[in-house]
Amino acid sequence: MTDGLREAADVRPCRSLLSVPAGSPALFEKAARSKADAVILDLEDSVAPDSKAEARASVIAGLRDVDWGDRIVCLRINACDTPFMYRDLIDTIEQGGDRLDAIMIPKVNSPAEVAVADMLASQVEAAVGRQRPLGLEVLIETAAGLAAVDAIAAASPRIQALHLGLGDFAASLGARTTVIGGQSSDYGVLSEATDDNRARAFHPGDIWHYALARLLVAARALGLRAIDGPYADFRDVEGITSLARRSAAMGFDGKWAIHPSQIDPINRCFTPTEAETSRARAILEAMEAARRDGRAAVTLDGRMIDIASIKQAVALIGKVDRISSKEK
Repeated sequence: MTDGLREAADVRPCRSLLSVPAGSPALFEKAARSKADAVILDLEDSVAPDSKAEARASVIAGLRDVDWGDRIVCLRINACDTPFMYRDLIDTIEQGGDRLDAIMIPKVNSPAEVAVADMLASQVEAAVGRQRPLGLEVLIETAAGLAAVDAIAAASPRIQALHLGLGDFAASLGARTTVIGGQSSDYGVLSEATDDNRARAFHPGDIWHYALARLLVAARALGLRAIDGPYADFRDVEGITSLARRSAAMGFDGKWAIHPSQIDPINRCFTPTEAETSRARAILEAMEAARRDGRAAVTLDGRMIDIASIKQAVALIGKVDRISSKEK
């Protein structure tokens, strides 16, 4: 494994991550011209076993030939328990040039799997003289992975982000769902029973809230990005918007898109609004005035703000500035 302290995660915006099948190189140019902050070239679920080698060659060519702009480019390799993983890493690092930013490891169940990828990447990078170490992105997709997420997140200083993949995760739990990343109409509670025999209201819940919150806490504890996974019904604009707003409100950095039509709704949801930005700037201005007057806290629009308010405002303005810089 690599030595030393964890480096800061890539600071580029990562609101929308467009997943592109590695076996469809005709889509690479379209992805590179899209408004997605990141592109995931997928060698795993979207590629049949007999087509893995051909898709890997397409990725290598695409990394060398396509102008990916300033977006993050990530390669989703095959899982560590498959016969494809080692060749995915070796061939891509040896032949793909320096444009690749990160390797995504799917279905991670233990820190040992991260250590294997880290060690192998380190050796190949040293052999080819790669100057910029690859980051690692960890995809949590099983009950075992979520149970060990703290240890997994700390397994390598290369790790930059934790992702939650709800399709395989639902299967791992035995959840009764029909759409990857969607909700269940059965998940909720009834209002309390009353004596007047009125119909009891049903209050739906978020079936994935615990898993999302658990992964988010593990990521933030180590300064990592937290990424929500895909929503498979790409025709449902209202659905992807609702799910992205939920994740953004929780504190996630971004969400997967499996179709270009999902990029704009995701980007909007993960971009602070003008009202939020104005409020954050007003907080910073008010606190600066309080500092000059020797006060530790101040009221703004009838609400108390203090050092915690500053931290929130600074984080939001930093996000706005990074997004604005990318979109210039």
